[in-house]
Amino acid sequence: MTSKFDRDKILDSIHTNVQDKNMVKHMLATEAIMRALARKLGEDEEEWGITGLIHDIDVELVEDDMSCHSKLGADIARELGANGTMAHAILCHNEAHGVPRETKLDKALFCADPLSGFITAAALVRPDKLGGLTAKSVLKRFREKSFAAGVNREQVAQCQEIGLGLEECISLGIEAMKEIALELEL
Repeated sequence: MTSKFDRDKILDSIHTNVQDKNMVKHMLATEAIMRALARKLGEDEEEWGITGLIHDIDVELVEDDMSCHSKLGADIARELGANGTMAHAILCHNEAHGVPRETKLDKALFCADPLSGFITAAALVRPDKLGGLTAKSVLKRFREKSFAAGVNREQVAQCQEIGLGLEECISLGIEAMKEIALELEL
């Protein structure tokens, strides 16, 4: 099977543009979750995964300026072979632009982005990291407003817009991240 995307070239670009190792891990985790969501929903796994992988490629280039973040990212994504649908998902994952989320891909990236961070936070407080993490334990943490307070829980809960319940989405995310636990150092 021939790939539509040169993942190695994309990873090289990520490593050129993103120095923060935790941000790179976040992007890898989001890719894994997006691939799992695509499989579950019968969508293009490669397209969804690559969208998750490159969604934050510009965050250091724009120096965390949310009014610019994802505009440059969508342009870089196009240069790396992303189609218009993928670039739109990257653009609208940042609410600062007011671009409506229209497609399943848009909506999936919007909820997968903070979900990867929340699952990471939940794993980091466990001695076995992702090993014994369950959707039930993550849901319990989800209800604790002080835990991972920076994660927008309403955004994660938008998984209902793609036809998934919160627990099912969290479970999918955990299993996807477990598949790359070594890369994530979790």
